[in-house]
Amino acid sequence: MFTGLIQEVGTIVSVSQNAEGKEFIIKAPKLIKDIQIDDSVATNGCCLTATKIQGDTFKVQAVHMTLEKTSIGGLKANDKVNLELSLRPQDRLGGHMVQGHVNSMGKIKQIKTMGENWEIEVSFPHDLRKYMISEGSICLDGISLTIARLTKDTLTVAIIPHTLEKTTLGTKKVGADLNLEVDMVAKYIENFLRYDKDSRKDEWAKNFFDVKYED
Repeated sequence: MFTGLIQEVGTIVSVSQNAEGKEFIIKAPKLIKDIQIDDSVATNGCCLTATKIQGDTFKVQAVHMTLEKTSIGGLKANDKVNLELSLRPQDRLGGHMVQGHVNSMGKIKQIKTMGENWEIEVSFPHDLRKYMISEGSICLDGISLTIARLTKDTLTVAIIPHTLEKTTLGTKKVGADLNLEVDMVAKYIENFLRYDKDSRKDEWAKNFFDVKYED
Protein backbone atom coordinates (compact mmCIF):
# COMPACT_ATOMS: atom_id res chain seq x y z
CA MET A 1 0.00 0.00 0.00
CA PHE A 2 1.26 3.49 -0.92
CA THR A 3 0.08 7.07 -0.59
CA GLY A 4 1.16 8.56 -3.92
CA LEU A 5 3.65 10.96 -2.31
CA ILE A 6 6.92 10.60 -4.21
CA GLN A 7 9.95 10.19 -1.96
CA GLU A 8 12.72 10.26 -4.57
CA VAL A 9 13.25 10.50 -8.30
CA GLY A 10 15.50 7.56 -9.11
CA THR A 11 17.55 6.83 -12.22
CA ILE A 12 17.45 3.69 -14.35
CA VAL A 13 21.02 2.34 -14.45
CA SER A 14 20.37 -0.62 -16.74
CA VAL A 15 17.60 -2.69 -18.31
CA SER A 16 18.00 -6.34 -19.23
CA GLN A 17 15.58 -8.71 -20.96
CA ASN A 18 14.98 -12.17 -19.49
CA ALA A 19 12.47 -15.00 -19.87
CA GLU A 20 10.22 -13.50 -17.19
CA GLY A 21 10.17 -9.98 -18.67
CA LYS A 22 12.70 -7.27 -17.84
CA GLU A 23 15.03 -6.56 -14.93
CA PHE A 24 15.78 -2.99 -13.96
CA ILE A 25 18.64 -1.70 -11.83
CA ILE A 26 17.61 1.61 -10.27
CA LYS A 27 19.80 4.16 -8.50
CA ALA A 28 18.18 5.67 -5.41
CA PRO A 29 20.82 7.30 -3.16
CA LYS A 30 18.26 8.75 -0.74
CA LEU A 31 15.97 5.74 -0.26
CA ILE A 32 18.47 2.90 -0.57
CA LYS A 33 19.18 2.80 3.18
CA ASP A 34 15.50 1.95 3.78
CA ILE A 35 15.15 -0.67 1.02
CA GLN A 36 15.63 -4.33 1.77
CA ILE A 37 15.31 -7.42 -0.42
CA ASP A 38 11.61 -8.34 -0.86
CA ASP A 39 10.45 -4.77 -0.14
CA SER A 40 7.79 -3.28 -2.40
CA VAL A 41 8.81 -0.12 -4.24
CA ALA A 42 6.31 1.87 -6.31
CA THR A 43 8.15 2.73 -9.53
CA ASN A 44 6.21 5.21 -11.67
CA GLY A 45 3.16 3.87 -9.86
CA CYS A 46 3.91 0.16 -10.41
CA CYS A 47 4.43 -1.99 -7.34
CA LEU A 48 7.71 -3.88 -7.92
CA THR A 49 9.77 -6.04 -5.55
CA ALA A 50 13.42 -5.36 -4.73
CA THR A 51 15.38 -8.55 -5.49
CA LYS A 52 18.94 -7.30 -4.97
CA ILE A 53 20.66 -4.38 -3.23
CA GLN A 54 24.11 -3.19 -4.29
CA GLY A 55 25.64 0.13 -3.27
CA ASP A 56 23.05 2.82 -3.90
CA THR A 57 21.09 0.68 -6.39
CA PHE A 58 18.36 -1.94 -6.20
CA LYS A 59 17.12 -4.47 -8.75
CA VAL A 60 13.48 -5.21 -9.63
CA GLN A 61 11.80 -7.63 -12.01
CA ALA A 62 8.84 -6.55 -14.17
CA VAL A 63 6.84 -9.51 -15.53
CA HIS A 64 5.33 -9.60 -19.02
CA MET A 65 1.86 -8.52 -17.86
CA THR A 66 3.32 -5.41 -16.19
CA LEU A 67 5.27 -4.58 -19.34
CA GLU A 68 2.13 -4.91 -21.48
CA LYS A 69 -0.17 -2.95 -19.18
CA THR A 70 2.07 -0.06 -18.13
CA SER A 71 4.73 2.27 -19.47
CA ILE A 72 7.47 0.46 -17.53
CA GLY A 73 8.47 -1.55 -20.59
CA GLY A 74 9.52 1.64 -22.40
CA LEU A 75 12.04 2.69 -19.76
CA LYS A 76 15.71 2.77 -20.71
CA ALA A 77 19.03 3.58 -19.07
CA ASN A 78 19.25 7.14 -17.64
CA ASP A 79 15.45 7.58 -17.54
CA LYS A 80 14.07 9.09 -14.33
CA VAL A 81 11.38 7.30 -12.31
CA ASN A 82 9.14 8.28 -9.39
CA LEU A 83 9.85 6.14 -6.32
CA GLU A 84 7.87 5.52 -3.14
CA LEU A 85 8.34 2.92 -0.41
CA SER A 86 5.32 1.07 0.97
CA LEU A 87 3.26 2.70 3.71
CA ARG A 88 4.00 1.93 7.36
CA PRO A 89 1.08 1.84 9.83
CA GLN A 90 2.38 4.87 11.72
CA ASP A 91 2.86 7.06 8.62
CA ARG A 92 0.64 9.99 7.76
CA LEU A 93 -1.68 9.28 4.84
CA GLY A 94 -0.83 12.49 3.03
CA GLY A 95 -2.10 11.43 -0.41
CA HIS A 96 -4.69 8.68 -0.86
CA MET A 97 -4.69 4.88 -0.70
CA VAL A 98 -2.68 3.60 -3.68
CA GLN A 99 -2.07 -0.09 -4.40
CA GLY A 100 0.56 0.24 -7.09
CA HIS A 101 -1.68 -1.85 -9.36
CA VAL A 102 -1.93 0.13 -12.58
CA ASN A 103 -5.35 -0.02 -14.25
CA SER A 104 -4.32 1.35 -17.63
CA MET A 105 -2.25 4.00 -19.35
CA GLY A 106 -3.38 7.55 -19.94
CA LYS A 107 -1.92 9.96 -22.49
CA ILE A 108 -1.13 13.64 -22.05
CA LYS A 109 -3.32 15.63 -24.47
CA GLN A 110 -2.50 19.17 -23.39
CA ILE A 111 -0.26 21.10 -20.99
CA LYS A 112 -1.12 24.65 -19.96
CA THR A 113 1.04 26.91 -17.82
CA MET A 114 -0.80 29.03 -15.27
CA GLY A 115 1.93 31.24 -13.82
CA GLU A 116 4.30 28.72 -12.21
CA ASN A 117 1.61 26.03 -12.07
CA TRP A 118 0.78 23.54 -14.81
CA GLU A 119 -2.56 22.13 -15.87
CA ILE A 120 -2.22 18.72 -17.50
CA GLU A 121 -5.09 17.17 -19.45
CA VAL A 122 -4.92 13.37 -19.71
CA SER A 123 -7.04 11.03 -21.82
CA PHE A 124 -8.01 7.62 -20.45
CA PRO A 125 -9.98 4.50 -21.49
CA HIS A 126 -13.72 5.09 -21.31
CA ASP A 127 -14.37 2.13 -19.01
CA LEU A 128 -12.45 3.84 -16.18
CA ARG A 129 -14.66 6.94 -16.18
CA LYS A 130 -17.13 5.46 -13.68
CA TYR A 131 -14.41 5.34 -10.99
CA MET A 132 -13.68 9.08 -11.18
CA ILE A 133 -15.32 12.19 -9.77
CA SER A 134 -14.39 15.88 -9.89
CA GLU A 135 -12.26 16.75 -6.86
CA GLY A 136 -11.62 13.03 -6.40
CA SER A 137 -8.25 11.30 -6.22
CA ILE A 138 -6.26 9.86 -9.12
CA CYS A 139 -2.76 8.36 -9.28
CA LEU A 140 -0.63 9.27 -12.31
CA ASP A 141 2.83 7.67 -12.59
CA GLY A 142 2.63 6.98 -8.86
CA ILE A 143 1.70 10.56 -7.92
CA SER A 144 -1.42 11.22 -5.85
CA LEU A 145 -3.32 14.06 -7.53
CA THR A 146 -6.75 15.67 -7.41
CA ILE A 147 -9.00 15.74 -10.48
CA ALA A 148 -9.73 19.40 -11.18
CA ARG A 149 -11.91 18.86 -14.25
CA LEU A 150 -13.46 15.77 -15.78
CA THR A 151 -15.11 14.89 -19.09
CA LYS A 152 -16.24 11.52 -20.44
CA ASP A 153 -12.72 10.62 -21.59
CA THR A 154 -10.28 13.21 -20.16
CA LEU A 155 -9.23 14.45 -16.74
CA THR A 156 -7.31 17.59 -15.84
CA VAL A 157 -4.99 17.94 -12.86
CA ALA A 158 -3.34 21.10 -11.52
CA ILE A 159 0.35 20.70 -10.68
CA ILE A 160 2.19 23.04 -8.29
CA PRO A 161 5.90 23.89 -8.74
CA HIS A 162 6.93 21.63 -5.82
CA THR A 163 5.41 18.57 -7.54
CA LEU A 164 7.00 19.52 -10.86
CA GLU A 165 10.38 19.74 -9.13
CA LYS A 166 10.14 16.61 -6.98
CA THR A 167 8.66 14.20 -9.56
CA THR A 168 9.10 13.36 -13.24
CA LEU A 169 5.97 15.31 -14.29
CA GLY A 170 8.01 18.41 -15.08
CA THR A 171 9.81 16.50 -17.85
CA LYS A 172 6.68 15.18 -19.55
CA LYS A 173 5.52 16.38 -22.98
CA VAL A 174 2.23 16.18 -24.87
CA GLY A 175 1.77 12.61 -26.11
CA ALA A 176 3.58 10.99 -23.18
CA ASP A 177 2.04 7.90 -21.57
CA LEU A 178 1.25 7.91 -17.85
CA ASN A 179 0.45 4.94 -15.62
CA LEU A 180 -3.04 5.44 -14.25
CA GLU A 181 -4.56 3.93 -11.10
CA VAL A 182 -8.09 4.87 -10.07
CA ASP A 183 -9.32 5.11 -6.48
CA MET A 184 -9.45 1.58 -5.05
CA VAL A 185 -12.44 2.48 -2.85
CA ALA A 186 -14.55 3.11 -5.97
CA LYS A 187 -13.65 -0.34 -7.31
CA TYR A 188 -14.61 -2.04 -4.05
CA ILE A 189 -17.95 -0.22 -3.95
CA GLU A 190 -18.71 -1.29 -7.53
CA ASN A 191 -17.84 -4.88 -6.70
CA PHE A 192 -20.02 -4.88 -3.59
CA LEU A 193 -23.02 -3.39 -5.40
CA ARG A 194 -22.73 -5.83 -8.30
CA TYR A 195 -22.62 -8.89 -6.08
CA ASP A 196 -25.30 -7.52 -3.79
CA LYS A 197 -27.56 -7.03 -6.81
CA ASP A 198 -26.86 -10.57 -8.03
CA SER A 199 -27.60 -12.07 -4.62
CA ARG A 200 -30.87 -10.17 -4.37
CA LYS A 201 -31.80 -11.48 -7.83
CA ASP A 202 -31.13 -15.05 -6.67
CA GLU A 203 -33.15 -14.43 -3.51
CA TRP A 204 -36.09 -13.09 -5.53
CA ALA A 205 -35.99 -16.11 -7.85
CA LYS A 206 -35.89 -18.51 -4.90
CA ASN A 207 -38.84 -16.83 -3.21
CA PHE A 208 -40.80 -16.81 -6.46
CA PHE A 209 -40.35 -20.52 -7.16
CA ASP A 210 -40.95 -21.45 -3.52
CA VAL A 211 -44.45 -19.96 -3.57
CA LYS A 212 -47.09 -22.62 -2.86
CA TYR A 213 -50.33 -22.25 -4.81
CA GLU A 214 -53.61 -23.61 -3.50
CA ASP A 215 -56.13 -25.31 -5.81
